[in-house]
Amino acid sequence: MKKQFLLLLIIVLSIFLCISLFVGCSRSKAVAPTPANNNVAEGGSSNLKEAAETTTAAQLLSESESSQQDQSKPGSDLPNIKPKIIKSAVLSIEVGKGTFDDSMVKITKIAESSGGYVSSTESYSNAEGKITSGRILIRIPSEKFDISINEIKKIGELKSINISGQDVTQEYVDLESRLKNYEAQEKVLIDLMNKSTSVKDSIEVQKELSNVQGEIEVIKGRMNYLNNMVSFSTIEITIAEPNVAPPVQGGGFLNAVKRGAETAIKVLNGLAFFIITISPLIVLAGIVLIIVWASIRARNKRRAKKTQ
Repeated sequence: MKKQFLLLLIIVLSIFLCISLFVGCSRSKAVAPTPANNNVAEGGSSNLKEAAETTTAAQLLSESESSQQDQSKPGSDLPNIKPKIIKSAVLSIEVGKGTFDDSMVKITKIAESSGGYVSSTESYSNAEGKITSGRILIRIPSEKFDISINEIKKIGELKSINISGQDVTQEYVDLESRLKNYEAQEKVLIDLMNKSTSVKDSIEVQKELSNVQGEIEVIKGRMNYLNNMVSFSTIEITIAEPNVAPPVQGGGFLNAVKRGAETAIKVLNGLAFFIITISPLIVLAGIVLIIVWASIRARNKRRAKKTQ
């Protein structure tokens, strides 16, 4: 009887254990994610990441385009650099016999009527003492450059013409940049000088301020010169009557004397500079020669005494 009871108890416990294992496995299958669910989850995360990256890229592109549009607007801070060209021309014209003076007057009127002026003139006479050739240099507003040249061509027969242009835009931009830097330094130095508490500091700041202001004046002078050369073009016209050789640049007796004097002055200046440069060596060589001469003289005196 006892054995039957134990056998029945074991069977009941076995059935209960089997039912528990079955229920546990069923719940485990229900809770565990399937491969499909994993793919969905990973796909969702990937899609979210790609969406975020796409949104960020779109924002950056939008900001870049907006910035470019702002810079392209008329009110942008981008520098608007206007080309600066120095125009010049050299013409040689042959005029009718006895019309040299009239031709010079016509060129002068062309310069004045266009808003320009005559910079210099030279006139040369022939063997008979009549003025038959010369040179005139005029400055013309750059916008009237071509028109003035066409008017000058009508005065006589054009023998030669040379037109050139020098672009100084880059130099002018560099000067503007340097000027802004020096002006900023000037402002800082003025503030420092106003805040100086000692005479020594004030003197040092004043010295540096003077140097900066000197550089500012030099830059402004160069900019003014370039502006003048750009605004007013230079036209040099050589005029000669028939059978008269056109004047050579810097020709004539007076010009020859002037060139000779300038050459002599340059030679004398170079000689003086050379002497000043080697003067320490000359003094040192003189001292050495004096010492040698004195030693030789003393030795000769000693020998003379011994022979006596």
